[in-house]
Amino acid sequence: MSASIKPHEPLKIAGCTVADALRFGTARLQMRDDLREHATRDAQQILEIATGLTRVQTRAQPDRPLREEEAGSFQGMIAQRRGGVPIQHLRGSQEFFGREFLVSPDALIPRPETEGIIEEVLRLYTDRSAPLRIADVGTGSGILAVTLALEYPASDVLALDISSAALAVAYENAAALRAHNVRFAESDLLAAAGDSRFDLIVSNPPYIPLTEAADLHRQVRDHEPHLALFGGEDGFEVIRRLLPQAATHLRPGGWVLMETAGRSAALDAILEHWQNVRFVRDLQGVERIVAAHSP
Repeated sequence: MSASIKPHEPLKIAGCTVADALRFGTARLQMRDDLREHATRDAQQILEIATGLTRVQTRAQPDRPLREEEAGSFQGMIAQRRGGVPIQHLRGSQEFFGREFLVSPDALIPRPETEGIIEEVLRLYTDRSAPLRIADVGTGSGILAVTLALEYPASDVLALDISSAALAVAYENAAALRAHNVRFAESDLLAAAGDSRFDLIVSNPPYIPLTEAADLHRQVRDHEPHLALFGGEDGFEVIRRLLPQAATHLRPGGWVLMETAGRSAALDAILEHWQNVRFVRDLQGVERIVAAHSP
């Protein structure tokens, strides 16, 4: 088959080898301008998902024939990827801070930038045995709540989200990773927290302006929940509501840590009355994470 790969035609399942599948998948994905750059990488990952082989195994066994169900699954996932479905949704999971988390279209896919919140918390609270009270606002798939619960096993973590579907994903992740010190509540920001006060409030709120929706990659725009992406016309609608609520729910000396689109005059104005405000840069140099004491 390798001499006659025709990406416009279906994959010839009979006699298909690992090498044939990779060539077909790469060629098929390269037909989409927005997928061309990472076509080889994506085809490789999809082959691993379809066959259960590791990257080392696929490279060591290029002539290994694919079983009929493997070839069919591979071809189907290549078609989904061409439609913009994220690799993480095809795999059903994504690594975050060294742990594998279940993902679904109901919650934002974990990003490496969000690990900056965990890293900053670990710098602020060096005693891992501390019995912290933590709230994760807009928990999504639960990556922050579950990770902090595991890093601080004596802590009590409240995971809040307005989406019951997202909370279901977070609950699954807590159960799978045995984070038994996480509680869940459906809530618009901190509404369900009642009179509770916390040592730490973390959040990765929606902060993309609606005006930028058309510029987003279709993988993000079409396959991730808009509720977790867009923060109103200017991107600050949720943050403007969250910070005053956070101020009333922090204990003396408590911290709020939040992911943002980066430092700006508008964000500085929102944080005007907060104390010890500092920004932490991500690997691209963007001042991505903001940490502040209550006003």
